[in-house]
Amino acid sequence: MIEILTPDQIDRARVTGGLVGDILHGIKERVKPGTNLLEIDAWAKDMILGAGAESCYVDYAPSFGRGPFGHYICTAVNDAVLHGRPRDQRVVAGDLLTLDLAIKTSGVAADAAISFTVGGGAHAENDPLITATQEALAAGIEAAQPGARIGDISAAIGDVLTGAGYPVNTEFGGHGIGTTMHQDPHVSNIGRGGRGYRLRPGLMLAIEPWVMVDTDELKVDEDGWTLRSATGCRTAHTEHTVAILESGNEILTHPTR
Repeated sequence: MIEILTPDQIDRARVTGGLVGDILHGIKERVKPGTNLLEIDAWAKDMILGAGAESCYVDYAPSFGRGPFGHYICTAVNDAVLHGRPRDQRVVAGDLLTLDLAIKTSGVAADAAISFTVGGGAHAENDPLITATQEALAAGIEAAQPGARIGDISAAIGDVLTGAGYPVNTEFGGHGIGTTMHQDPHVSNIGRGGRGYRLRPGLMLAIEPWVMVDTDELKVDEDGWTLRSATGCRTAHTEHTVAILESGNEILTHPTR
């Protein structure tokens, strides 16, 4: 299903998106070497419920997962990149941590992800990966204009990622979002411009470039959820929810602070 939202729903999505951004960046500020992934999940739960929002993850049970996800945020460390299920693990300085969060308020969802180095500072192994996903996201958003096509977004993202020397997995990518978290259309992270669904005002997309250093293949962790690079290489993932408007587009998941 491809959902076109009303102006009122877009207004509500702005509130949801701002909350997503605030929670993600609020957690980032609290993470330090020694923080436990389960502690991060508890912070997310308190912040989501304290804001009167609804988690899109706790009861989420798609065909590619093993039962309900059962947690409030995805936490992926180093070689983990997608659907990272929080577990009893403490991060250390230099770890590459990805936080992915989707919530719903007033019946409308928003979804975003950030990757960063635990402990801050420059890190030769992490920085190019994170930068590539951020630049690819910016290119994809720039291409997401009314009248453009999904393939234009995919091509823009893919040009940045492959230009940086990274292989691109096509199993998982961005997606439509609205009154539910995952909708059509699928937004691949590589593709051909001028193809696919034509973007219309009222469409919302979660655009999410992610990369692995030396492979495009994934393996599933024993928890049945966490997706890791097949070679054990590091990964990064950056995501925003974007609304297509008559005049262009709007990023909805920037933090409000």
